[in-house]
Amino acid sequence: MELSKNARIVLEKRYLKKVDGQVVESPEDMLRRVADNIAGVEVTTYKRSEEEAKKVSEQFFSLMDSGEFMPNSPTLMNAGRELQQLSACFVLPIEDSMISIFDTLKHAALIHQSGGGTGFAFSRLRPKNDIVRSTGGVASGPISFMKVYDSATNAVKQGGARRGANMGILRIDHPDVIDFIVAKENNEEITNFNISVGITREFMEALESGGMYNLYNPRSREKVGELDAQEVFDLVVQMAWKNGEPGVIFLDKINDHNPTPHIGEIESTNPCGEQPLLPYESCNLGSINLALMVKEKGKRVVVDYERMAKAIHTAVHFLDNVIDANKWPLEEIGELTRANRKIGLGVMGWAEMLFKLGIPYDSEEALELAEDVMAFIEKEGRAKSIELAKDRGTFPNWKGSLYDGNIKLRNATITTIAPTGTISIIANTSSGIEPLFGLAFTRNVLDGEALVEVNPVFEEVARKEGFYSSELMQRIAEVGSLADIEEIPEHIKRVFVTAHDISPEYHIRMQAAFQKHVDNAVSKTVNLPHDASKEDVRDIYLMAYDLDCKGVTVYRDGSRDAQVLSVGKKETKTEVHSVNGNWGGIKPIPRPRRLQGLTDRRETPVGNLYLTINSMDGHPFELFAQIGKAGSDVSAFTEALARMASLAFRSGIDPYEVVDQLAGIGGSRSVGFGPNRVRSVPDAIGQFLKEFLENNEAAGIYHQLDVSELLVTEEREESSQEKSLYDICPSCGMQSLVHVEGCVKCVACGYSEC
Repeated sequence: MELSKNARIVLEKRYLKKVDGQVVESPEDMLRRVADNIAGVEVTTYKRSEEEAKKVSEQFFSLMDSGEFMPNSPTLMNAGRELQQLSACFVLPIEDSMISIFDTLKHAALIHQSGGGTGFAFSRLRPKNDIVRSTGGVASGPISFMKVYDSATNAVKQGGARRGANMGILRIDHPDVIDFIVAKENNEEITNFNISVGITREFMEALESGGMYNLYNPRSREKVGELDAQEVFDLVVQMAWKNGEPGVIFLDKINDHNPTPHIGEIESTNPCGEQPLLPYESCNLGSINLALMVKEKGKRVVVDYERMAKAIHTAVHFLDNVIDANKWPLEEIGELTRANRKIGLGVMGWAEMLFKLGIPYDSEEALELAEDVMAFIEKEGRAKSIELAKDRGTFPNWKGSLYDGNIKLRNATITTIAPTGTISIIANTSSGIEPLFGLAFTRNVLDGEALVEVNPVFEEVARKEGFYSSELMQRIAEVGSLADIEEIPEHIKRVFVTAHDISPEYHIRMQAAFQKHVDNAVSKTVNLPHDASKEDVRDIYLMAYDLDCKGVTVYRDGSRDAQVLSVGKKETKTEVHSVNGNWGGIKPIPRPRRLQGLTDRRETPVGNLYLTINSMDGHPFELFAQIGKAGSDVSAFTEALARMASLAFRSGIDPYEVVDQLAGIGGSRSVGFGPNRVRSVPDAIGQFLKEFLENNEAAGIYHQLDVSELLVTEEREESSQEKSLYDICPSCGMQSLVHVEGCVKCVACGYSEC
């Protein structure tokens, strides 16, 4: 493979085999390991010869080595290794009993540990305050158990390489639906879950007529109330506008296409919403790289359908073999997965394919091509599944399925548009069917130097057209879009549009175009500008339903507190700007020769903490903290906290902001330790600082300074339609975290929340 520097970093960090922390596997070795392992079932399961298996392995290796196809991350990580858990997507049942709730929690932990993501429907749990006859008490409701699951996920690191991810779904007709809709209003709550409301046809009919709809107690199946459909929908829209959640899934549309309705009803999806599954079912995924499926024909670039067909056939063969090579964390999952043999072949590199073809993402031509390409993948994928069925037999639950008497398939589902996060980084292409978020971004390297990384297709065109320069690429990295850059020809601007150049309507229409030929569902985020209205979100949800999408996720740019980097066209205003420096270069005020202070002792779960705070005119100036024996990790951590707090004080930060960041941080003692119920060292520092400030205020020696006493003002530009480009990644610290594909991912290091 021709790997970018970024791809090598991702592979070494998460995929390549390590011994004692040292990488002992090359990228080629990894692909050989995966290809040999997946081809091995030709011998063990299908009794082919070793020579035949070797030929199949070579086909699988070539497909991946060329970058034409990549399987989901668990397959790359685990195939041919001890864990051997190869699936990305799981759904587990939650029945209305303590045994089921906590059995499922245990099973979810095993799945997270093995590298998979889990989806749950909490809809079968009785509502809060409902009767629990076995104890005579009342139920705490599904939201409380979702929080328990969230806490458990925090304690399990996925396979040593991926964090746990969950989808939580509650039906719109559950009595606790209002609590569920607002469950993530605080961005610090339920952080390991994506949540979606399960919308029913009955609800949409009530919404259309402006009427009421019924609520049902899942324990008794009886009607227990009704709500105004418009008011509930308004609340869903408001919360999605505020911070991107909840999303919505359309349960009846999903079950209209459930291939095995005789086996069960689909109630949930995997974490990013693209894979509806029955309880105890899993699916393994992989993606074709569309950016490579083009060729020159005369002076034109066209789609290379011949190359695509070969890749599709080999990929379907690969994904079907994965089912036989897989080692599931639960036998119940293995049984149902082998009975339905669902696979999910999707795509990545769609935006780059359009770049190479010279077609704007937000155009009718792009929508038509999307249908053509996905229809071709559907047709060729089914052709290969039919071929496999002739040789290996249909999936065991074929009798009674939607295909019974019609078409004999090896797999109950074949296509899915899934997030391609890290595998698109490895393949050096764009994610899934998303437009690019930015044509360039800035990466910080170890020595502090900032390097601009430019999309390779755009860079090639820029050099060919003669407008490339490092200075111009830097400007593009700062603003994200080409729209307001005069040096770039208009025909180039029209083709190289990015997520925020595209109207919400085209985002949804693109999702719908692919969905027409996808067995499962499509993972995509409708990215909205910061100034988008709630009415815009409402229109997106309604359009998604009308166009037969199976669900939809929106994200209004900058709507979550963590998003910090803003770009856009500016207008002038005056703003308090800096202390002793400029934005990005704030310098702490110098320390006087002598300060007054006090020292206090606090009991914490890890020992006595001694805190000394020095002040100037009643204002905290510096903090010193000591705990335990010098040289220990806890001592170093404590000293670091004190240094950072001191830096904040000397840089003009409101000390109450420091209190808010530290007080209440939990540790090993959730109920607190000692007379002050201290939960952790940060909590102790926060409590101490708060008391210090309040005592000084009471004594009249501390007050909020007029900012003019410390701050200087500077003319800057402010956006009337300001839009934020990247969040800060918690893994690599880069401003490179984006909301795409129904998830949050880092374009620099491959970190993903799903």
